[in-house]
Amino acid sequence: MPERDLRFLTELAAQLRVDSVRSSAAAGSGHPTSSLSAADLMAVLFACHLRYDFDRPDEPANDHLIFSKGHASPLLYALFRAAGAIGEEELLSFRKRDSRLEGHPTPRLPWVDVATGSLGQGLPVGVGMAMAGRLEHLPYRVWVLCGDGELAEGSVWEAAEHAGDEGLANLTLIVDVNRLGQRGPTRHGWDTGAYARRFGAFGWRTIEIDGHDPGQIDFALGDARNTRRRPTVILAKTRKGEGVLEVENREGAHGKALRDPETAIGELGGPRHVELRVHPPEVTSAPHRFEDGPLTLPEYEVGTRVATRTAFGEALAALGAARGDVVALDGEVADSTKIEEFAKAFPERFFEMYIAEQQLVAAAVGMQVRGWVPYAATFAAFLTRAHDFIRMAAVSRASIRLVGSHAGVAIGEDGPSQMGLEDLAMMRPVYDSVVLYPCDANQTAALTAEMASVPGVSYLRTTRGDTPVVYRPGERFPVGGSRVLRHSPADRATIVAAGVTVHEALAAADELAERGVPVGVIDLYSVKPVDAAALTAAATTTGTLITVEDHRPEGGLGDAVLDAVSELGPRVVKLAVRGLPGSATPQQQLADARIDRRAIVETVKRLL
Repeated sequence: MPERDLRFLTELAAQLRVDSVRSSAAAGSGHPTSSLSAADLMAVLFACHLRYDFDRPDEPANDHLIFSKGHASPLLYALFRAAGAIGEEELLSFRKRDSRLEGHPTPRLPWVDVATGSLGQGLPVGVGMAMAGRLEHLPYRVWVLCGDGELAEGSVWEAAEHAGDEGLANLTLIVDVNRLGQRGPTRHGWDTGAYARRFGAFGWRTIEIDGHDPGQIDFALGDARNTRRRPTVILAKTRKGEGVLEVENREGAHGKALRDPETAIGELGGPRHVELRVHPPEVTSAPHRFEDGPLTLPEYEVGTRVATRTAFGEALAALGAARGDVVALDGEVADSTKIEEFAKAFPERFFEMYIAEQQLVAAAVGMQVRGWVPYAATFAAFLTRAHDFIRMAAVSRASIRLVGSHAGVAIGEDGPSQMGLEDLAMMRPVYDSVVLYPCDANQTAALTAEMASVPGVSYLRTTRGDTPVVYRPGERFPVGGSRVLRHSPADRATIVAAGVTVHEALAAADELAERGVPVGVIDLYSVKPVDAAALTAAATTTGTLITVEDHRPEGGLGDAVLDAVSELGPRVVKLAVRGLPGSATPQQQLADARIDRRAIVETVKRLL
């Protein structure tokens, strides 16, 4: 590398360090030491290798950069200032109210694809972006900066194995091996070879460098760009707090603004005004997309028995024929969730993520960044492993569609380890989420198609066993709606159910009607948002609501109803799964949990 280029990169890195210190000092908080260690790495990446048009962040050929170590946000914002994307005043608004420069990056900034800061997520999301690049036939690269501390996260190794197995050569991971975590040294310290052996075992190209040598960094990044058929990891040995005597390679300085920022700025040579021109993509072209067609959802005859998971699979395949932007991701249970119907019809848009639920959700997040419409499916119980990824997807304002099958005790003999009994409670608090629980095949098909246009995180809960079809084909089920299935002016109570318990509620209502006790039945298929108007009407007319759910009593359907009507003061009684189930037939399970028709009848009789 020419001497003048080395001088420029050295000056740029110094400016990035100074600006990281300045912004953290202005905020009185932040992570300047974590930013100082990676400044040389990012200076060379931005100046020499990143291809990005800051004036056109939606340009399809732009590279993608993920700061997985999101706490190093001062460095990222310093890079944006150097590139002319933000100004001096905004840089110093770091961490202040209403500032776009939050403590950890979010897509409030147009150059940030996903929110980061929950460690171990950047690489899995980057895998999804790299997978999308292959699907789109575009040459953009995905660069991920992570810290050595987060390599203790299992999600990193789910991603490493998947990327290596898929040969994602458009993916490069840059590891800032600065030896120090939050409370002390990391597991392997500066032993970059320990990390190299692990990544190498997964089929990665590994490069070990001095992370403060611009020449070595430039060579490694260029080597990564030219590597074929496998991803690359650059393991850069650095010093935390580089360049500032007060904190350089010292424990106890993580996550704190410097005590003496002016002295630190002086050590670094003072403020600079280096202007950085990031090169735009050399080729601009539209991403490959698949053709759209008419939507012809499957239809099921009223009175027949069809599992909602079956209807989901067939409906998703129909949606795939109608929308070329729909993709499907499986957690190695496609034959059970029935997402295999999509795989058979559109194998090029189907992605097997294996038994790695964190990577499953992360890949969906990465693919939606590129404009795809992902549906990710596994057992409802196993999505709990990926809850932090779901939570962060909402922070990213990502639009992903999750499908959890085998929900509740109704799965039968498999026992409690397979029963999703907490999923509604897990999904309802997620920011701006949508939670849907259909009771029959035609409703499931309609909601599967409806989800494609729903922004944010949406969740569809499906049932393993066959259930009666109660709705006619072609009926619409808008998000936030419900269906009143039984109603009369003489109703003495209203049963609110969803999914499998709708059928138990209908049977109980019919039995009660024969005994001269009329009750209403509401199918609350939209658990979030709920149909507050329908619930209010029922609460004010009958005064008693009985919720029935194949779920734990905390956080599910019953609590959703309570949230909607509590200020009105009706009596709300929750029937839910309170014990620990064992193995039994589905009907025995419903009876044992006291959420079957008999339990509903007994509850109504007791209350009235």
